[in-house]
Amino acid sequence: MRNIDMTALRSFAMVAETGGVTKAAGFLNLTQSAVSMQLKRLEESLDVVLLDRRARTVSLTGEGEQLLGYAQRMLTLNDEIYSRLTAQEFVGEIVLGVPHDIVYPAIPTVLRRFTAEFPRMRVQLISSFTMQLREQFSRGECDFIITTEEVCGQNGHTLSEVELAWAGAPGGSAWKSRPLPLAYERNCIFRAPTQKRLTESGIDWQMAVDSESSRTVEATVSADLAVHTYIKGMAPPHLEEINHGGALPTLQSVKINLYQSDTAKGQAAQAMADLLRQAFESI
Repeated sequence: MRNIDMTALRSFAMVAETGGVTKAAGFLNLTQSAVSMQLKRLEESLDVVLLDRRARTVSLTGEGEQLLGYAQRMLTLNDEIYSRLTAQEFVGEIVLGVPHDIVYPAIPTVLRRFTAEFPRMRVQLISSFTMQLREQFSRGECDFIITTEEVCGQNGHTLSEVELAWAGAPGGSAWKSRPLPLAYERNCIFRAPTQKRLTESGIDWQMAVDSESSRTVEATVSADLAVHTYIKGMAPPHLEEINHGGALPTLQSVKINLYQSDTAKGQAAQAMADLLRQAFESI
């Protein structure tokens, strides 16, 4: 396996940029002979002539022009690696809490972009119910939380307001049953308002699943044994929005809110807040 000498490659790129070995040596803080030696070594390793040295100003051969594009990209990537992995000013951890039903599709993109910008920062993602996340946040256990609520609490910021929708098994018929079978986690914040809407609409309902596990709820609904409610457009791929034609009541809208701890400060924390806003304000 052969490897390009990055030092020689940098000398070559600088010579091409400045038009001469002497000027390049000054920028690189090397002697003219050292730069010339690196260029010769690079040419020998590739077995090509990179520079046309016949004129007073050094020019590139066809092979040199071809190499220059690669060299610039490789050097840029090399410098980016060093600047990001050796930067000590952004080291630490951010704890982010998000309800499980809105993790996708926004949060993976947020995490990927944040990690690319702050590779030495660790993000601990907590997926739980809004009420539990609010409790953890109040105890100082989270730096940021995203919540789904009917109102926005003190010091929170509403990113978007979205509608709830009925969800069931693809092509299912559980929504036609009476009493209407419901599947909810015990701590789901959508549960009580949905039950209230059904009662006000004169629709009998019963709890088919009353669980601590979102997986249990999803399995039951996907088996067409019950229905559930999700933020519109965010149901898991194995469920679908129910086209009930008015047989079920219209559901309430909810706010997606962002809370940021007073201790979450600095450039990294601000970047996280900006990414979360961008991700959820576009919903």
